[in-house]
Amino acid sequence: MKKNIILSIVIVLAGLMANAQTKYKADLTNSKITWLGKKITGEHNGTINLSDGEYIVTNNKLSKAVFKIDMKSIKDLDLTDEGYKAKLEGHLKSDDFFGVEKFPTASFVMDKTILIQKGTTFISGNITIKGVTQPIVIKTVITETPEGQRIYANITIDRTKFNLKYGSGSFFDNLGDKTIYDDFNISLNLLMKKQ
Repeated sequence: MKKNIILSIVIVLAGLMANAQTKYKADLTNSKITWLGKKITGEHNGTINLSDGEYIVTNNKLSKAVFKIDMKSIKDLDLTDEGYKAKLEGHLKSDDFFGVEKFPTASFVMDKTILIQKGTTFISGNITIKGVTQPIVIKTVITETPEGQRIYANITIDRTKFNLKYGSGSFFDNLGDKTIYDDFNISLNLLMKKQ
């Protein structure tokens, strides 16, 4: 009888270990998100803040992840004239682009890991910008550091899929040198700490 109880405990513990989960939460101070948008006549770049983020690792594999971005925090870094800088930031926050008063948060919710290959993890999920949700696959690199896990990703997003059509040559004719390209880029460098 005692042997059966011990055996049962061992089996339960083995099962728990086999499905071991570790939760990681974003260190907002030491995480950085940068953006890059291009137009016919040049480009602009800047930063935007992560407002929340966490993921769960099960058996050394990402099993759940949620990240939120504070759209009101968008900043330009390339312009030196404060007037032009404020004008661009205000325009990006307006309804022509991200409409941050009505849609203050963008998010990514992972649904699964689809491939792990040579240190690179491909995850699929849904990204929501300006109230519109679209599926996306993100290529990430996750590394162990003394501070926690670092997650790196470069993401290209077609803004028109989220009804950000201002200045898009795909929807408006005769824009000439005022054309803004549909794709913009987001680069992630996030520090995730074990909970």
